[in-house]
Amino acid sequence: MAWLYLLAAGLLEVGWAVGLKYTAGFTKLIPTVWTLASMLGSIVLLGLSLKALPLGTAYAIWTGIGTIGTVALGIALLGESASPLRLGCIALIVTGIVGLKLVAPA
Repeated sequence: MAWLYLLAAGLLEVGWAVGLKYTAGFTKLIPTVWTLASMLGSIVLLGLSLKALPLGTAYAIWTGIGTIGTVALGIALLGESASPLRLGCIALIVTGIVGLKLVAPA
């Protein structure tokens, strides 16, 4: 269950990171409410996952999911660069996340 909490926490991190772009400096109500709710949910779920997972592993995976998701949505929604070098760096992050999952306790 801890891994599911961590996955959900990472996805909510993507939500709030991308949501920040749409808040227009916290001047738009709906994006601001979504962003703040996503922040809170992400932290709560990360905390729940830490009951069973090592801190370093959980934090690295949480931020990795957030980074990868945010970059992917930046490319898809905001027209950010999808250069081969940038995508290669994302692949390195994915490799690190998979490696941490393989060596972490269940």
